[in-house]
Amino acid sequence: MRLLQFFVGGMFVASAMSVFAVADAERGKALTLVCTACHGQDGNSVVGTYPNIAGQNEQYLLKQMLDIKSKARSAPLMAGILDNLDEQQLENIAAYYSQQKLSSGSVDPKLVELGETIYRSGIKRKEIAACSACHAPDGSGNGPAAFPVLSGQWPEYTVAQLKAFRSGERQNDGDARMMRITSMDLSDHEIEAVASYLFGLH
Repeated sequence: MRLLQFFVGGMFVASAMSVFAVADAERGKALTLVCTACHGQDGNSVVGTYPNIAGQNEQYLLKQMLDIKSKARSAPLMAGILDNLDEQQLENIAAYYSQQKLSSGSVDPKLVELGETIYRSGIKRKEIAACSACHAPDGSGNGPAAFPVLSGQWPEYTVAQLKAFRSGERQNDGDARMMRITSMDLSDHEIEAVASYLFGLH
């Protein structure tokens, strides 16, 4: 009988923990007041140096916030902002922004051909894989793998991140070094082209 009670009690605790772990977007919204200065009211930034995070997948947002909080990713402008938030609160914030609608941009006509070629086919002579292999043909990313949504992202921000990966300044792409390897042979012009293409990708 005691064994049965222990088993049922254990199931109840596990169930309660599972419920607690579910992200709550409404609670997340209440925590975003400080975020709006850079990321806008709904995650659509009005300045290209700050990323659009509306519509971004939860797993990616959570990983980046955890990496920034632990200093695995350098983000000086966010220094201290996440320090007093626990993982459940960060999950709630990620859930809120993932449910917002991302605004779309437009591609520079002069860069569209090169940008599309790099994104969809890579650069064979440099052995650079197609970006779409991980980030989807429409730039919607891969939620379970925590590969980010890239469509509609500000070109300025994308350029800065690709250059940071290329230089090794940003290193939170995992042990496979996927982004550092992909970006290491991209020229500035190629980076600008693919960034512009992504801004207008739907």
